[in-house]
Amino acid sequence: MESTTPTWSRAAARELLARAASTHTLGADALTERGAAPERVRAAYRAARDARVLAQLAEVPVDRIREVSTGRLRVGPVEAAGFRTVAQVLDASEAELDAVDGVGPRTARLLLDAAQQIFDAVDAGLTFRIEHDPADPHATALVRALHAHEQVAQFFDAWGERLDVDVPRLARLAETGAVRGTLVRRLFAGRARTTAADAALTDLDRTVAGLDDSGVTDALRRLDAALSGTTDADVWRRYEARAAAWYAALGDLVDLGVDVEAAEGYLPEEVVEQVTAQDLDTSLLTVSLRGYQAFGARYALVQRRTILGDEMGLGKTVQAIAVMAHLAARRRRHFLVVCPASVAASWAREVAAHSRLAVRVLHGDDRDAGIRTWVADGGVGIVTFPQLGHLRAAGMPRPALLVVDEAHYVKNPRAQRSERTAEWARTAERVLFMTGTPMENTVEEFRSLVHHLKPDVADSLDAAAGLAGAAAFRQAVATVYLRRNQEDVLTELPELVQVDEWERFGRYDGAAYRRAVLRRSFADMRRAAFVPAPEPTAKLVRLREIVAEAMDNNRKVVVFSFFRDVIDTVVAELGPLAVGPITGSVPARRRQELVDEFTQSPEPKVLVSQIEAGGVGLNIQAASVVILCEPQVKPTVEAQAVARAHRMGQVRTVQVHRLLVEKSVDERLLEILGTKAELFAEYAGRSTVGGAPGATDVADAEIARRIVEAERARLGEEPAA
Repeated sequence: MESTTPTWSRAAARELLARAASTHTLGADALTERGAAPERVRAAYRAARDARVLAQLAEVPVDRIREVSTGRLRVGPVEAAGFRTVAQVLDASEAELDAVDGVGPRTARLLLDAAQQIFDAVDAGLTFRIEHDPADPHATALVRALHAHEQVAQFFDAWGERLDVDVPRLARLAETGAVRGTLVRRLFAGRARTTAADAALTDLDRTVAGLDDSGVTDALRRLDAALSGTTDADVWRRYEARAAAWYAALGDLVDLGVDVEAAEGYLPEEVVEQVTAQDLDTSLLTVSLRGYQAFGARYALVQRRTILGDEMGLGKTVQAIAVMAHLAARRRRHFLVVCPASVAASWAREVAAHSRLAVRVLHGDDRDAGIRTWVADGGVGIVTFPQLGHLRAAGMPRPALLVVDEAHYVKNPRAQRSERTAEWARTAERVLFMTGTPMENTVEEFRSLVHHLKPDVADSLDAAAGLAGAAAFRQAVATVYLRRNQEDVLTELPELVQVDEWERFGRYDGAAYRRAVLRRSFADMRRAAFVPAPEPTAKLVRLREIVAEAMDNNRKVVVFSFFRDVIDTVVAELGPLAVGPITGSVPARRRQELVDEFTQSPEPKVLVSQIEAGGVGLNIQAASVVILCEPQVKPTVEAQAVARAHRMGQVRTVQVHRLLVEKSVDERLLEILGTKAELFAEYAGRSTVGGAPGATDVADAEIARRIVEAERARLGEEPAA
């Protein structure tokens, strides 16, 4: 029986071999990059870090070397020779130092050793972050290396197994088939070799066509273009958009100096051992987890019914998705997320963006269809607190995980939404409460949340446990509560600069304020500084100045106020600069669209929002200037609003400007805010609910009454304006 292998002409063979060679070159380069890209990141990081350390040592006088030397090291001769700083000594060679009069070989070595000790000490204490400075060659080299690493990693996630097989195969088949490519080799090859060459070329043709048809060849071309044709400006723009992911990748390659105990929430050793032993399947995730995020997901899996109380901006949502992805990889099907309407759209986007899990919307116009699909096919069902009543636990699939976002919404056990949530919590296999603010006014609220999850732990949280101190209390809640703070685990987080902008009432806003005090209207007192008037009020003038300066510096701004009429005044004042407003009456989907419009604008803009509508759940890291039109009654509301911008992925220093008026409700409210902030820090920080769990704060209505009466008394002693 004759062979069916076609005979290849010299022209056809040469054309195929050229195509194969081009694909092979791209594939071989990609395989080289797989190993080289991480090493370039490490080298660029080390160079950038060294430059940062040397910049600090350029300010350290050379006589500091004497302090770290073991003997009586004389630094006078090198000072006399012009060496003024430790950095200058490190920059010199041993021969250069030896050439200085009065130094000699031994002293030169000791000088360099001592300078290196100082370098190592500064390096060990350096908190490294990538400064947003395109003019810095070290920072640019690092973001370029991270860009290349991301491109290579994404390519190999999709095509790695194919490339490992087909690139060597292309080389092997091309070598055998090359006999048909030239006349001389064809003449002297012999029948057996030409027959083998025809078979190899046929296989080579199938391999090249397979790579073309599957999209691998195009993906290789895109990778080559991304690695060689991306400008520094493009890389910096991509860094701004992808900073969180790039820092996660950097943390996988180098030691960023994260405090391990802090990343583990200062939990007791026995709990940490159980958590770290837990397997975490990330095969259904499309995002890399940071170390503390992986720990948080494992903690939720081990403890089963927990509160994740991470400070805002640390990625609680991603950790919850990681738990669901792990369980889905273990063939669990149904997951349920309960959240405020303001973040429901964001949840759907995050699940789709960071995992391969199906999203089912169980609220809104498509509620009934979404519920039917979720019941039949599983996936991540997302429902709002108000809509939870339409989704009875009885008769429904048992969720492998119930996630309750902004769980402080269910702190009141007698509220209807708390009762509905508790019904589902009793049904679910696992429950994860998420809140960066587990208590706002009373520590009793924290106990109420714990009671939904582990009543026995809640019952143990008595005054005696609190009085025993932070460590004892941490032990008591270790199986139910995990909290990490930004400053402990986000080493790259840029500086947060908070400025209180003190102004004085003018004629019109001062008169409006006096009238509000006389009427005992706490709300009108708080917004009197934005009263409509023939001339701009002091706060409005200052707001315009801050916005103008931000625009000049190419910074985007977000403005928050509790009051709708204040928001309207700000929008009218800013004109075309304003995006929004985001208010309580704006549907959740539209809120996200406004944030997207603000984020994607190539020009600096101002997003204007009511603080309780836009200050929770949204990611507004495009803004690096935050303006608070008035202090809030609850410090956690302000903290949440600021965290919309000062969060993972932010690359610029965040400026927070709080607009205040002297001798007014603002001044008195700040005193109360300070007290409440201290209470929250004591009771909810570092996985601790320290102090007496029964301690209470003054109710908001009582705060308002006291401030109103104090202001009436003060104004009664002053002449009217």
